[in-house]
Amino acid sequence: MVLLSAQSQAHDSEAAREELCRSYWYPLYAFIRRRGKNPEDAKDLTQGFFLSLFDRKALAQVTPLKGKFRSFLLAALKNYLSVEFHRQQTIKRGGDFEFVPFDYDVGDDRYTNEPSDALTPEKVFDARWAMTLLEITMVQLRAEYESRGKRATFDTLKPFLDFGSREELPTYDSVAAKLQIGQGAVKTLIHRLRKRHGQILREEVGRTVTDSEEIDDEIRALCDAFVAAEAIVGSS
Repeated sequence: MVLLSAQSQAHDSEAAREELCRSYWYPLYAFIRRRGKNPEDAKDLTQGFFLSLFDRKALAQVTPLKGKFRSFLLAALKNYLSVEFHRQQTIKRGGDFEFVPFDYDVGDDRYTNEPSDALTPEKVFDARWAMTLLEITMVQLRAEYESRGKRATFDTLKPFLDFGSREELPTYDSVAAKLQIGQGAVKTLIHRLRKRHGQILREEVGRTVTDSEEIDDEIRALCDAFVAAEAIVGSS
């Protein structure tokens, strides 16, 4: 799991912690905002939560829900917010952990543009988690195509991976003309793109569960959450 690498004392643990923070800060930040916190308090609480997460003593007080890093992280955040509420004291900064800079301006824009709805913060968190995994997958897939000198191919075919998009897909004829290949080759490229996308997504989900047999169940749960909150994740 991601958490195991991030909390270890191995030489690459710092990089793992930074990756974890950069990847998953927004679902946590948005959850805190939906609990009624203003932007500044939410920023402090998000940073403070990561500090507590990487404190071995703090982690020892939280029991992970077996198999799902997503569930563990949300449970740990709720516990942290509860402790902070009852303590009613300023978050302590310092220690050996260096803050990872987050793009809060972009985060605030995303959150402000989200429509009001009746979904619980937990449901929205799951949907945002799903969106985060899709974004990570897309970044890795783009990098693979770039490394093979096929960035133009990726950019042309990318609309066929925008599952939540309401825009009309380009025709095979237009893609074939742009890439200067036949329609049959276009279909093959799209099939390969989607297949590789699915493989990377499974790898990413696999990093957030303790048992590979839980990957399919986690993907189904995230798909359900994504569909339930489609108006939110598709608005920013």
